[in-house]
Amino acid sequence: MSDLYERIRLGFALVCAAATLAFPASTLVGQRSSEDPNVIYDPALFGAMEYRMIGPYRGGRSTAVAGVADRPHTYYQGTTGGGVWKTTDDGQSWENISDGYFGGSIGAVAVAGSDRNVICVGTGSACIRGNTSTGHGVYKSTDGGKSWKFMGLPEAGLIGQIAVHPSAPDLVYVAALGHPFGKNPERGVYRSSDGGDTWDLVLFVSDSTGAVALSMNQQNPRDIYAGMWRAERKPWTLLSGSTDGGVFKTTDGGNTWEKLSGGIPTGMVGRVGVTVSPANPDRVWALIEAEPDGGVYRSDDAGETWTRTNSENKLRQRAWYYTHIIADPKDEHTVYALNTGFYRSVDGGRTFQGFSVPHGDVHDLWINPNDPNLMIVADDGGAQVSVNGAKSWSTMYNQPSAELYDVVVDNAFLQHSGVPGVTVPGWERNLIP
Repeated sequence: MSDLYERIRLGFALVCAAATLAFPASTLVGQRSSEDPNVIYDPALFGAMEYRMIGPYRGGRSTAVAGVADRPHTYYQGTTGGGVWKTTDDGQSWENISDGYFGGSIGAVAVAGSDRNVICVGTGSACIRGNTSTGHGVYKSTDGGKSWKFMGLPEAGLIGQIAVHPSAPDLVYVAALGHPFGKNPERGVYRSSDGGDTWDLVLFVSDSTGAVALSMNQQNPRDIYAGMWRAERKPWTLLSGSTDGGVFKTTDGGNTWEKLSGGIPTGMVGRVGVTVSPANPDRVWALIEAEPDGGVYRSDDAGETWTRTNSENKLRQRAWYYTHIIADPKDEHTVYALNTGFYRSVDGGRTFQGFSVPHGDVHDLWINPNDPNLMIVADDGGAQVSVNGAKSWSTMYNQPSAELYDVVVDNAFLQHSGVPGVTVPGWERNLIP
């Protein structure tokens, strides 16, 4: 015991001696600044330190993607810990475009169909795992992502989707789920008619039920469908569902809303995904968490009546993390459902075939409205691009956005240099046994 104590004491003495050699005594303690009382050490001591990227060069979770219809090689992804990224070569390389403006968890990315330079980003991913991070509002770029401006909604919490009017880029709708860990009144569907300078809460259900999905009729943008969901995270569980949730619709651009019924679950409803077919706006699909009646529902009369077309567990499992459904832009019979895997139906939502993607846990899909073979998918391995209708994908090993849950250090030291040109001989490894 005494030998171990002596070795620890000696190690501590060596550390102190090394610090004395490396730094002048007058700088070891430093002066507290009257402007910032938390400053103890002179910042000049750290002037030579630089960070460098050492990996991993592998995509982390992404739950938001978008593309540019008339720039078929350009796509965007929002990660759940690393901000917004852009590719201009079909996913062969990625560049972060939000650093210096904002970062963190991203829940939605939308590019204005009438102006590709206008990009709206909603922070806070609505796929609420236990380690979810709340958002801090909406950002917008008017120069293709070169610069960004904060556009408000700081209490929106988690933003599930953003819809931009197809011919009026200043008319924007936001699905705000709210804070994941408690009640707040800033939940629901927001509308801005001035590009985000001001916002109106046009659909409010309760301080516990927010909006998680939006789908706009591209032929008549006054018709909008919203998925409303009551969700709350606890340290030990997730609360999902209430009688307030379900599919809502407006036919006047958000001034008034109606909760839809006609065969769709209306009782205890959990997470909801909804999509209207651009090829036939009378056809609408909803993917609904409900027991025992959950599954894929289809309406062929713009939401008046509904029929359940599929109830397979592969599309419904772990509903709070998935429940995404996206209509094909050209074929009214084709629809995609995202869950642990990537699924496509070509028979109106009755049967779904799985397609291989680089990573499981699939959260978002954007399909080029001019060519459905061009698409980008968001999953727990980042984002990948396909140019052949999901037959193959770009790699996930070129986007350093992996989520790091922990940092660990040990008691070993490499050769230390406190300041440039100063080394401490022998202070290399295992000072403390």
